[in-house]
Amino acid sequence: MTLSGGFTGKLLRIDLSRRDHVVEEIDERVLRKFVGGASLAAKILYDELLPGTDPLGPGNKLVYTAGPLTGTRTPCASRLNIGTRSPLTGCLANSLTGGYFPVEMKWAGYDAIVIEGRAEEPVYIMISDERIEIRSAKKYWGLDTFDTQIYLKEDLKDHNVRISCIGPAGENLSLISAIINEARAAGRKGVGAVMGSKNLKALVVRGTGEVTVSDQAAFRGVVREILKMFKEDPGTYNDLSRFGTSSTVEATAEMGVFPFNNWQDAAEADVVKSLGSVAFSKYDQGRNPCYGCPIGCSQVRMNRNGSYSGISTEGPEYETIYSLGSVMGIRNPEFVIAADRLCDALGLDSISAGVTVAMAMELMEKGIIHSEGLDLGFGKEEESLAFLRMMAYREGPGALFADGVKKASETIGKGTDLYAIEVKGLELPAYDVRGLKAMAVNFATSYTGADHNRGYASQEVYGVDIPEPVERLSITGKGRLTKWNQDFSGAYDIPTLCEFPVQGALLEKSHEMVGKLLTTVTGWEYKEKDVWLLGERMNNLARMFNVREGFSRKDDYLPRRIMEESLQTGLSRGERITREDLDLMLDEYYSARGWTKEGIPTPEKLKELELEDIIKDLPGRDG
Repeated sequence: MTLSGGFTGKLLRIDLSRRDHVVEEIDERVLRKFVGGASLAAKILYDELLPGTDPLGPGNKLVYTAGPLTGTRTPCASRLNIGTRSPLTGCLANSLTGGYFPVEMKWAGYDAIVIEGRAEEPVYIMISDERIEIRSAKKYWGLDTFDTQIYLKEDLKDHNVRISCIGPAGENLSLISAIINEARAAGRKGVGAVMGSKNLKALVVRGTGEVTVSDQAAFRGVVREILKMFKEDPGTYNDLSRFGTSSTVEATAEMGVFPFNNWQDAAEADVVKSLGSVAFSKYDQGRNPCYGCPIGCSQVRMNRNGSYSGISTEGPEYETIYSLGSVMGIRNPEFVIAADRLCDALGLDSISAGVTVAMAMELMEKGIIHSEGLDLGFGKEEESLAFLRMMAYREGPGALFADGVKKASETIGKGTDLYAIEVKGLELPAYDVRGLKAMAVNFATSYTGADHNRGYASQEVYGVDIPEPVERLSITGKGRLTKWNQDFSGAYDIPTLCEFPVQGALLEKSHEMVGKLLTTVTGWEYKEKDVWLLGERMNNLARMFNVREGFSRKDDYLPRRIMEESLQTGLSRGERITREDLDLMLDEYYSARGWTKEGIPTPEKLKELELEDIIKDLPGRDG
């Protein structure tokens, strides 16, 4: 196979049960149709996993996939997707991460790494270009993610390797555990538990190759054009570069959609003063950009005084300010910095972890559950840090909540699903969708469960008027808009590119620019319409993965609290989403997608997207 640029054309398959590996060629037709990232991972998992595969069994697979832009000089392209069947939701899980690991994997010579089976004892995988080894990790088992990376580099006598690993939460199979590289998380959906179930502590990569570009001159021209657009956009540099994503606190709080106290209401002005971007900027130490990123949204912040003195973290991101701050009723930025660092060290997904602690806080305050020696409640900091540790180690009362809010609610009963803020088992991110109706449809229908990154409604949050102006409190048109947003986002999870700067500088010309990048890098022509097709195809393939596992309209729901309780304060006061509202928006969404009223892709739609080979898997059809 001859590939002109962007791809290595190689898939590294590692079988931990047999302790062997093989390098396979990826069919050029597969690369043309699915490209890389989330789409390629979905294709591999769809083809290779049997329906009903136990997510924590040896039959499940971890699939690392980068895209053709990763490893090139494309700005903001050091991205990597980790795919699997989620033990938290049962759905397809795609989790993206940045930093330096993604480019190292491409430089080592692989578009995809598939890890299957289960080792008999703790191991790590060492990849150094073509040399692949499975080594004992007994001495690293039990270490947190930061110490794991430090000691592995020291033992290998190579501080230039890049490491993707789990902490105690993944080892203890917490269904809300993450995979960490550097201080970046492939979080959500329990991907860390899948790694732990395989007795795999870490994946270590060292690459000395390069990623070729088909047309260097044209590629450099496109890159210059993109950098010029970045510099001319005030939001990209003034907000993202200076504050990171923490500036979103002000935007959502102003609209009355920044959740507080386990979504009992939205945060008010005093919370914003404590947890907004200006408050966090006081702790700035500098930035730590991903490879090849001129923006550097990752802020390094450190506590220099008080009880959390000496603790630093990358971020906290907007989502973490919510999950380890406002949703737990905590207004102290120094605590959020400390709790964020703890979650990364333990290998806990900070969004799911914080929302889960908030549920436990409310249940204890209401007297629904009790725990001797732990006085957990809203606003209590030291107790919250202790509880996070208990969750990661499955100790004491934390064991009940180690697998997230849905599993906890199912165990406790007593109507506690009212306090479980989740969709398909995945805890909600930091947008109270009672006041953001398109975001609500996205949370309900996203193939991973409630996930802002699968179809972010920038039109509602930032007033973006592309593809058209919207009224955020209206339910009209939100199904169509969600389809647009999800396909838009999908096109960035594939090449693989960071979507953050696109929401500002590149939004109007985004898919045109992605098409130019793909064309000049790969040598294959991608027009704007082709880029849109990539996103739509991936979302349909992912939906079919879930349909094959028994998911349908019944699983496109919203939390009870959102549908039964109205917001009490702020600009979204009185808002909630009724069953009728959701049904109308779902009908519109399914219609826009070309699916049935039950949310099932039709044969005609699958044929249109060149997915004819999976029509046989539609409900009611013989295999």
